[in-house]
Amino acid sequence: MNIVSRFRLSVTAKGEDYEAIVIGAGPAGLTAALYLARYGVKVVVVSKDIGGRMAIAPLIEDYPGVEPIPGAKLVEMFVQQLQRYGVPIVLDEVVDLRKEGERWCAYTVSDRRLCGYAVILAIGCRKRKLGVVGEDRLLGRGVSYCATCDGPLFRGKVVAVIGGGNAALTSALYLASIASRVYLVHRRREFRAFPIYVEKVRSNPKIELVLESVVTEIIGKDRVEGIKVKNVVSGEERVIAVDGVFIEIGSEPPTEFLKKIGIEVDEKGYAVVKPDRSTNLEGVFAAGDVAGGPYKYRFEQIVTAVADGAIAADAAFKYLLRFRR
Repeated sequence: MNIVSRFRLSVTAKGEDYEAIVIGAGPAGLTAALYLARYGVKVVVVSKDIGGRMAIAPLIEDYPGVEPIPGAKLVEMFVQQLQRYGVPIVLDEVVDLRKEGERWCAYTVSDRRLCGYAVILAIGCRKRKLGVVGEDRLLGRGVSYCATCDGPLFRGKVVAVIGGGNAALTSALYLASIASRVYLVHRRREFRAFPIYVEKVRSNPKIELVLESVVTEIIGKDRVEGIKVKNVVSGEERVIAVDGVFIEIGSEPPTEFLKKIGIEVDEKGYAVVKPDRSTNLEGVFAAGDVAGGPYKYRFEQIVTAVADGAIAADAAFKYLLRFRR
Protein backbone atom coordinates (compact mmCIF):
# COMPACT_ATOMS: atom_id res chain seq x y z
CA MET A 1 0.00 0.00 0.00
CA ASN A 2 1.51 3.37 -1.02
CA ILE A 3 1.54 6.51 1.07
CA VAL A 4 -1.42 8.08 -0.75
CA SER A 5 -3.79 5.14 -0.29
CA ARG A 6 -3.25 5.11 3.48
CA PHE A 7 -5.17 8.33 3.91
CA ARG A 8 -8.62 9.49 3.03
CA LEU A 9 -7.57 12.65 1.27
CA SER A 10 -10.04 15.47 0.76
CA VAL A 11 -11.28 16.23 -2.75
CA THR A 12 -11.89 19.93 -3.07
CA ALA A 13 -14.55 21.32 -5.35
CA LYS A 14 -13.35 23.31 -8.33
CA GLY A 15 -13.31 27.01 -7.61
CA GLU A 16 -13.41 26.84 -3.81
CA ASP A 17 -11.75 29.80 -2.10
CA TYR A 18 -9.26 29.81 0.77
CA GLU A 19 -7.16 32.29 2.66
CA ALA A 20 -3.94 30.47 1.80
CA ILE A 21 -2.78 27.82 -0.63
CA VAL A 22 0.21 25.58 0.02
CA ILE A 23 1.58 24.04 -3.17
CA GLY A 24 3.58 20.92 -2.36
CA ALA A 25 3.24 18.27 0.34
CA GLY A 26 6.78 17.51 1.36
CA PRO A 27 8.06 18.36 4.85
CA ALA A 28 8.11 22.11 4.12
CA GLY A 29 4.59 22.18 2.66
CA LEU A 30 2.99 19.97 5.30
CA THR A 31 4.61 22.00 8.08
CA ALA A 32 3.53 25.29 6.53
CA ALA A 33 -0.05 24.03 6.32
CA LEU A 34 0.06 22.83 9.92
CA TYR A 35 1.23 26.18 11.24
CA LEU A 36 -1.33 28.09 9.18
CA ALA A 37 -4.10 25.81 10.45
CA ARG A 38 -2.97 26.41 14.01
CA TYR A 39 -3.21 30.15 13.32
CA GLY A 40 -6.81 29.63 12.30
CA VAL A 41 -6.19 30.19 8.59
CA LYS A 42 -8.42 28.46 6.05
CA VAL A 43 -5.74 26.64 4.07
CA VAL A 44 -5.58 23.95 1.42
CA VAL A 45 -2.65 21.81 0.31
CA VAL A 46 -2.40 20.85 -3.35
CA SER A 47 0.33 18.50 -4.54
CA LYS A 48 0.97 15.84 -7.14
CA ASP A 49 2.32 13.51 -4.43
CA ILE A 50 2.51 13.20 -0.66
CA GLY A 51 5.78 13.47 1.22
CA GLY A 52 8.10 14.43 -1.61
CA ARG A 53 11.56 12.93 -1.35
CA MET A 54 10.97 12.24 2.34
CA ALA A 55 8.47 9.54 1.35
CA ILE A 56 11.07 7.56 -0.59
CA ALA A 57 13.92 7.81 1.91
CA PRO A 58 14.86 4.26 2.97
CA LEU A 59 15.68 5.28 6.54
CA ILE A 60 15.72 8.60 8.40
CA GLU A 61 18.08 8.61 11.38
CA ASP A 62 18.56 12.32 12.07
CA TYR A 63 15.12 13.79 12.69
CA PRO A 64 15.19 15.12 16.29
CA GLY A 65 13.15 13.20 18.82
CA VAL A 66 12.31 10.35 16.42
CA GLU A 67 14.03 6.97 16.43
CA PRO A 68 15.33 5.72 13.04
CA ILE A 69 12.26 5.46 10.84
CA PRO A 70 11.40 4.77 7.16
CA GLY A 71 10.60 7.99 5.33
CA ALA A 72 7.10 6.84 4.40
CA LYS A 73 6.28 6.27 8.06
CA LEU A 74 7.43 9.77 9.01
CA VAL A 75 5.23 11.15 6.24
CA GLU A 76 2.28 9.29 7.79
CA MET A 77 2.95 11.03 11.08
CA PHE A 78 3.08 14.44 9.40
CA VAL A 79 -0.17 13.86 7.51
CA GLN A 80 -2.03 12.45 10.52
CA GLN A 81 -1.11 15.53 12.55
CA LEU A 82 -2.27 17.82 9.75
CA GLN A 83 -5.53 15.95 9.26
CA ARG A 84 -6.43 16.48 12.91
CA TYR A 85 -6.88 20.14 11.94
CA GLY A 86 -9.13 19.21 9.03
CA VAL A 87 -6.82 20.62 6.35
CA PRO A 88 -7.81 19.33 2.89
CA ILE A 89 -5.07 17.77 0.75
CA VAL A 90 -5.80 17.81 -2.96
CA LEU A 91 -3.87 15.38 -5.15
CA ASP A 92 -3.32 17.42 -8.30
CA GLU A 93 -0.51 19.24 -10.09
CA VAL A 94 -0.44 23.02 -10.28
CA VAL A 95 0.56 24.23 -13.73
CA ASP A 96 -0.05 27.96 -13.40
CA LEU A 97 -0.43 30.67 -10.77
CA ARG A 98 -2.06 33.99 -11.58
CA LYS A 99 -2.94 37.15 -9.66
CA GLU A 100 -6.65 37.91 -9.96
CA GLY A 101 -7.59 41.03 -8.06
CA GLU A 102 -6.32 40.67 -4.49
CA ARG A 103 -6.06 36.90 -4.70
CA TRP A 104 -3.71 34.38 -6.24
CA CYS A 105 -5.35 31.55 -8.19
CA ALA A 106 -3.68 28.21 -8.82
CA TYR A 107 -4.71 26.25 -11.90
CA THR A 108 -4.17 22.50 -12.07
CA VAL A 109 -3.94 19.77 -14.70
CA SER A 110 -7.38 18.55 -13.56
CA ASP A 111 -8.89 21.95 -14.32
CA ARG A 112 -9.18 23.01 -10.69
CA ARG A 113 -8.97 26.67 -9.74
CA LEU A 114 -7.99 27.23 -6.11
CA CYS A 115 -7.70 30.82 -4.90
CA GLY A 116 -6.26 32.49 -1.82
CA TYR A 117 -4.65 35.71 -0.68
CA ALA A 118 -1.32 34.03 0.12
CA VAL A 119 0.56 31.17 -1.51
CA ILE A 120 3.44 29.09 -0.18
CA LEU A 121 5.45 27.28 -2.83
CA ALA A 122 6.99 24.14 -1.39
CA ILE A 123 7.41 22.20 -4.61
CA GLY A 124 10.89 20.88 -3.93
CA CYS A 125 13.22 19.78 -6.70
CA ARG A 126 13.27 17.01 -9.29
CA LYS A 127 15.76 14.18 -9.64
CA ARG A 128 18.76 14.94 -11.84
CA LYS A 129 19.42 12.56 -14.73
CA LEU A 130 22.75 11.11 -15.79
CA GLY A 131 22.12 12.02 -19.42
CA VAL A 132 23.75 8.88 -20.84
CA VAL A 133 22.77 6.45 -23.58
CA GLY A 134 20.22 3.90 -22.38
CA GLU A 135 18.94 5.90 -19.40
CA ASP A 136 15.63 7.03 -20.88
CA ARG A 137 15.09 3.93 -23.01
CA LEU A 138 15.47 1.57 -20.05
CA LEU A 139 13.59 3.68 -17.51
CA GLY A 140 11.23 1.33 -15.67
CA ARG A 141 13.08 -1.64 -17.13
CA GLY A 142 15.94 -1.65 -14.67
CA VAL A 143 16.65 2.09 -14.44
CA SER A 144 15.17 3.73 -11.34
CA TYR A 145 15.45 6.92 -9.31
CA CYS A 146 13.88 5.42 -6.17
CA ALA A 147 15.47 2.56 -4.25
CA THR A 148 12.61 2.07 -1.80
CA CYS A 149 10.03 2.10 -4.60
CA ASP A 150 11.72 -0.37 -6.92
CA GLY A 151 14.33 -2.08 -4.77
CA PRO A 152 12.13 -5.08 -3.86
CA LEU A 153 11.99 -5.99 -7.56
CA PHE A 154 15.72 -6.72 -7.41
CA ARG A 155 15.77 -9.06 -4.44
CA GLY A 156 18.71 -11.43 -4.79
CA LYS A 157 20.00 -9.63 -7.89
CA VAL A 158 22.97 -7.40 -8.69
CA VAL A 159 22.44 -3.63 -8.81
CA ALA A 160 24.41 -0.42 -9.15
CA VAL A 161 23.87 2.87 -7.33
CA ILE A 162 25.24 6.03 -8.93
CA GLY A 163 26.15 8.96 -6.69
CA GLY A 164 28.11 10.01 -3.63
CA GLY A 165 25.75 11.94 -1.38
CA ASN A 166 23.48 10.90 1.47
CA ALA A 167 20.74 9.67 -0.86
CA ALA A 168 23.12 7.46 -2.80
CA LEU A 169 24.71 5.91 0.28
CA THR A 170 21.45 5.29 2.13
CA SER A 171 20.02 3.74 -1.04
CA ALA A 172 23.09 1.50 -1.33
CA LEU A 173 22.71 0.39 2.28
CA TYR A 174 19.02 -0.36 1.80
CA LEU A 175 19.64 -2.29 -1.43
CA ALA A 176 22.44 -4.26 0.21
CA SER A 177 19.81 -5.68 2.57
CA ILE A 178 17.88 -7.27 -0.31
CA ALA A 179 20.19 -7.52 -3.35
CA SER A 180 23.00 -10.04 -3.73
CA ARG A 181 25.55 -7.35 -4.59
CA VAL A 182 25.64 -3.56 -4.87
CA TYR A 183 28.14 -1.55 -6.90
CA LEU A 184 28.41 2.05 -5.72
CA VAL A 185 29.77 4.25 -8.51
CA HIS A 186 31.07 7.71 -7.60
CA ARG A 187 33.13 10.16 -9.66
CA ARG A 188 35.34 11.16 -6.73
CA ARG A 189 37.48 9.27 -4.23
CA GLU A 190 35.79 10.86 -1.22
CA PHE A 191 32.06 10.97 -0.50
CA ARG A 192 29.91 14.03 0.23
CA ALA A 193 27.67 12.01 2.55
CA PHE A 194 27.59 12.08 6.33
CA PRO A 195 30.54 10.18 7.87
CA ILE A 196 28.22 7.67 9.57
CA TYR A 197 26.85 6.57 6.19
CA VAL A 198 30.33 6.42 4.67
CA GLU A 199 31.51 4.18 7.48
CA LYS A 200 28.54 1.85 7.09
CA VAL A 201 29.00 1.60 3.33
CA ARG A 202 32.72 0.93 3.53
CA SER A 203 32.19 -1.83 6.09
CA ASN A 204 29.34 -3.57 4.26
CA PRO A 205 30.67 -6.72 2.52
CA LYS A 206 27.89 -6.66 -0.09
CA ILE A 207 28.80 -3.17 -1.34
CA GLU A 208 31.68 -2.78 -3.80
CA LEU A 209 32.99 0.75 -4.30
CA VAL A 210 33.77 1.90 -7.83
CA LEU A 211 35.43 5.25 -7.15
CA GLU A 212 36.79 7.97 -9.42
CA SER A 213 34.50 6.58 -12.08
CA VAL A 214 31.51 7.68 -14.13
CA VAL A 215 28.83 5.74 -15.98
CA THR A 216 29.00 6.47 -19.71
CA GLU A 217 26.27 4.09 -20.89
CA ILE A 218 23.52 1.86 -19.53
CA ILE A 219 23.50 -1.35 -21.51
CA GLY A 220 20.58 -3.62 -22.31
CA LYS A 221 18.14 -4.57 -25.04
CA ASP A 222 14.79 -4.98 -23.31
CA ARG A 223 16.08 -4.66 -19.75
CA VAL A 224 19.21 -3.41 -18.02
CA GLU A 225 22.07 -5.85 -18.49
CA GLY A 226 25.03 -3.75 -17.39
CA ILE A 227 26.74 -0.38 -17.17
CA LYS A 228 29.78 0.95 -18.97
CA VAL A 229 32.07 2.67 -16.49
CA LYS A 230 35.04 4.94 -17.18
CA ASN A 231 37.76 5.71 -14.64
CA VAL A 232 38.24 9.49 -14.70
CA VAL A 233 41.92 9.21 -13.67
CA SER A 234 43.23 6.42 -15.90
CA GLY A 235 40.64 6.64 -18.67
CA GLU A 236 40.15 2.87 -18.47
CA GLU A 237 36.69 1.60 -19.40
CA ARG A 238 34.95 -1.58 -18.35
CA VAL A 239 31.50 -3.13 -18.33
CA ILE A 240 29.89 -4.25 -15.07
CA ALA A 241 27.02 -6.70 -15.35
CA VAL A 242 24.03 -5.54 -13.29
CA ASP A 243 20.27 -6.12 -13.28
CA GLY A 244 19.31 -2.66 -12.08
CA VAL A 245 20.66 0.90 -11.91
CA PHE A 246 19.59 3.36 -9.22
CA ILE A 247 20.52 6.97 -10.00
CA GLU A 248 21.06 9.30 -7.04
CA ILE A 249 23.10 12.25 -8.31
CA GLY A 250 21.19 15.10 -6.75
CA SER A 251 18.36 17.28 -7.88
CA GLU A 252 17.54 20.46 -9.78
CA PRO A 253 14.89 23.14 -9.19
CA PRO A 254 11.74 23.54 -11.31
CA THR A 255 13.15 26.70 -12.87
CA GLU A 256 10.82 26.74 -15.86
CA PHE A 257 7.71 26.76 -13.67
CA LEU A 258 9.13 29.45 -11.39
CA LYS A 259 9.93 31.71 -14.34
CA LYS A 260 6.52 31.05 -15.90
CA ILE A 261 4.69 32.44 -12.87
CA GLY A 262 7.08 35.38 -12.51
CA ILE A 263 9.26 34.28 -9.59
CA GLU A 264 12.77 35.73 -9.58
CA VAL A 265 15.36 32.93 -9.61
CA ASP A 266 19.04 32.88 -8.66
CA GLU A 267 21.97 31.76 -10.81
CA LYS A 268 21.17 28.11 -10.08
CA GLY A 269 17.46 28.42 -10.83
CA TYR A 270 16.08 28.46 -7.27
CA ALA A 271 13.43 30.94 -6.12
CA VAL A 272 15.04 34.02 -4.58
CA VAL A 273 13.63 34.54 -1.10
CA LYS A 274 14.05 37.12 1.65
CA PRO A 275 14.71 36.03 5.26
CA ASP A 276 10.94 35.62 5.82
CA ARG A 277 10.77 33.39 2.69
CA SER A 278 8.81 35.99 0.73
CA THR A 279 9.51 36.27 -3.00
CA ASN A 280 9.39 39.15 -5.46
CA LEU A 281 5.66 38.45 -5.88
CA GLU A 282 3.64 40.01 -3.07
CA GLY A 283 1.80 37.32 -1.13
CA VAL A 284 3.85 34.46 -2.57
CA PHE A 285 6.39 32.67 -0.36
CA ALA A 286 8.79 29.81 -1.10
CA ALA A 287 9.98 27.21 1.40
CA GLY A 288 12.14 24.11 1.41
CA ASP A 289 14.42 22.92 -1.36
CA VAL A 290 12.87 25.20 -3.99
CA ALA A 291 14.00 28.33 -2.11
CA GLY A 292 17.32 30.00 -2.84
CA GLY A 293 19.06 33.33 -3.14
CA PRO A 294 21.55 35.12 -0.84
CA TYR A 295 19.46 34.69 2.31
CA LYS A 296 19.01 30.94 1.92
CA TYR A 297 21.62 28.65 3.43
CA ARG A 298 21.49 25.45 1.39
CA PHE A 299 21.41 22.40 3.63
CA GLU A 300 18.82 20.06 2.18
CA GLN A 301 17.55 18.19 5.21
CA ILE A 302 14.08 17.40 6.51
CA VAL A 303 14.69 19.48 9.61
CA THR A 304 15.65 22.57 7.58
CA ALA A 305 12.67 22.10 5.25
CA VAL A 306 10.37 21.94 8.28
CA ALA A 307 11.91 25.14 9.65
CA ASP A 308 11.47 26.85 6.28
CA GLY A 309 7.81 25.83 6.20
CA ALA A 310 7.20 27.25 9.67
CA ILE A 311 8.92 30.55 8.82
CA ALA A 312 6.97 30.92 5.57
CA ALA A 313 3.70 30.15 7.36
CA ASP A 314 4.33 32.75 10.04
CA ALA A 315 5.19 35.39 7.43
CA ALA A 316 2.16 34.44 5.33
CA PHE A 317 -0.13 34.73 8.37
CA LYS A 318 1.15 38.23 9.09
CA TYR A 319 0.59 39.13 5.44
CA LEU A 320 -2.98 37.77 5.61
CA LEU A 321 -3.90 40.04 8.51
CA ARG A 322 -4.37 42.93 6.10
CA PHE A 323 -7.27 41.08 4.43
CA ARG A 324 -9.08 40.24 7.66
CA ARG A 325 -11.83 42.68 8.52
